[in-house]
Amino acid sequence: MDGIRYAVFTDKSIQLLGKNQYTSNVESGSTRTEIKHWVELFFGVKISPSTSRKPYALEEACTVWEGVLIDKKEESTSTDMPLGTAIHNIEITLGKGGQLARAAGAVAKLIAKEGKSATLKLPSGEVRLISKNCSATVGQVGNVGVNQKSLGRAGSKRWLGKRPVVRGVVMNPVDHPHGGGEGRAPIGRKQPTTPWGYPALGKRSRKRNKYSDNLILRRRSK
Repeated sequence: MDGIRYAVFTDKSIQLLGKNQYTSNVESGSTRTEIKHWVELFFGVKISPSTSRKPYALEEACTVWEGVLIDKKEESTSTDMPLGTAIHNIEITLGKGGQLARAAGAVAKLIAKEGKSATLKLPSGEVRLISKNCSATVGQVGNVGVNQKSLGRAGSKRWLGKRPVVRGVVMNPVDHPHGGGEGRAPIGRKQPTTPWGYPALGKRSRKRNKYSDNLILRRRSK
């Protein structure tokens, strides 16, 4: 696919992109005319026309924040994409917008198509089915090495809105299960727990008998 067509940019999407809250490359303070360049950096793809007033484009496209979708008549859905295509910003429910593979550097792979479903390999290693009619964006999200960057000092994290986290072992027993003891005491339990007493590490938190269990062909590796 040469590019994205009929991407819909709303005031909300531009405002979200301009706040510099995301890990991919986005320039703050961009205007509507400048947003095309930064969306190309954001998603790592080339955009054709940046906006469209056509009625069907508004019905078949989402905001940039929810996912840049392409016209239904182009290679927007997995039906028209060849096997092995690298994609991101993938819909799970038709018309809801992209929900999978949206972080910086994330990319999924289309590995099979059969019947009404397409098989994807997600960044976590999970292999699952989605509807062929769900839309996605071709390419990989930009800023691949963002998790390798060191912020250097605590102030840089505070600028991003991240606050310090107090360890449970230095609290009182009334505040955390790890708290209490004289001096540097161990947690006093077989395994670490949350402040509410649930296992903190390794416990699977996915709901049992979820509706999408039969769509997951292989669980994620971690």
